[in-house]
Amino acid sequence: MAAIAAAGMPSVAAAQNFVLRPEPVMTTLGGVRQELLGFNGSWPGPELRAGQGDNLRVRVENGLQDGVLVHWHGLRLPNRMDGVNVLTQDVIPPGSNHDYRFPLPDSGTFWYHSHYLSYDQVSRGLFGPLIIDEQQPPDVDNDITVQLFDMLTDESGVYDEDTGAEQFVAAGRIGNVMTAVVSRETVQLGDRVRLRLINPSIDRVYDLRINGIEGTIVALDGMPLEQPRPFEDIILAPGQRCDVIGDVSDEIAFADDDTGQTIGRIAAHGQRQHRTTAIPALPPNPMPQPKGREVRARLLMQGGAGGAKHGGFGTWALNDVSGLPREPLLNVRRGTTARISLYNATAFDHVMHLHGHHFWEISKNGEPGDYRDGTLVRAGAARDILCVLDNPGNWMFHCHMLSHQADGMATWLRVG
Repeated sequence: MAAIAAAGMPSVAAAQNFVLRPEPVMTTLGGVRQELLGFNGSWPGPELRAGQGDNLRVRVENGLQDGVLVHWHGLRLPNRMDGVNVLTQDVIPPGSNHDYRFPLPDSGTFWYHSHYLSYDQVSRGLFGPLIIDEQQPPDVDNDITVQLFDMLTDESGVYDEDTGAEQFVAAGRIGNVMTAVVSRETVQLGDRVRLRLINPSIDRVYDLRINGIEGTIVALDGMPLEQPRPFEDIILAPGQRCDVIGDVSDEIAFADDDTGQTIGRIAAHGQRQHRTTAIPALPPNPMPQPKGREVRARLLMQGGAGGAKHGGFGTWALNDVSGLPREPLLNVRRGTTARISLYNATAFDHVMHLHGHHFWEISKNGEPGDYRDGTLVRAGAARDILCVLDNPGNWMFHCHMLSHQADGMATWLRVG
């Protein structure tokens, strides 16, 4: 109760109830009618919205001809609610239901997605945004969710069913159709807007340029920055999020600098007087702080086209093991501070995502940097992360390039 009071939350939490039904859907993408996957007849799935301190209750009713799981990406939640096969629950069979129930201690931009055959089901669209509002939201005229997505199509322009080996050994299943799915299509010049950027693409890293807005980055992976920072381009790897608050100066356009392609727009109609107030920092989430001696672990990323041999059975491996090993990378008591050294010995980028926790990216000078749940480690690079493992359970730690995860790049941590 003291923690709740300190966070400024109501002592009696509200319950937010939703039903999600994964099922086939028809939509138009790339100018072509597509048969994909979605939730509740929607592609992507509907935006779920609740408040910090609420309790979320979601019944998943499986309308697919295959199994399904739903993972709540970036949330600190009870382990049994994490939606991971083997580690936390069984797959939900076709025609069956499963209830997820958990509190929401943090505000921010999160998302939900399939965690069963995810390289396939997410690539077909089985994902959606999950927005947790602050107790005192920032003063903006529009709060807009932007989901960046790419899809691989065949010569006829429809979803490419081929999942050949070449998609697993290199950069992954990179789509030839890119789009920005926006929750609002028009704004006014002078509006102050919050853009919640989410990358649910399974393998593509976006070098995102945003035109038509003057503002700052206020949060990464759902966690507020102590000081908002100006932005030019924004790097978003699969699973990562970024919140931007700024003032509209023109039509808002989203472009990928790697390809030079504009992937989405928000039109500007009408005008209002610009605000003169500065953009404030968002209120921080109540997060655990490092204490005591650090436990250390080393994680070597191996494999891929042109890579050296390793001891795993798949294309990819972590510490010479493909897929979840019998023993966890770390087995620690609750509250342990852990430093994990990540080494990318491959010719390709990887983004390592830890379930149930956030961590600090350690800068080159050894200081804690951004606080995230996924870190992009470029080909041949290394990075340390620092995490307070305060959430008990068995937690997956894997590459969120989902083609890499599917062919070996996954491990887990046990918090007692």
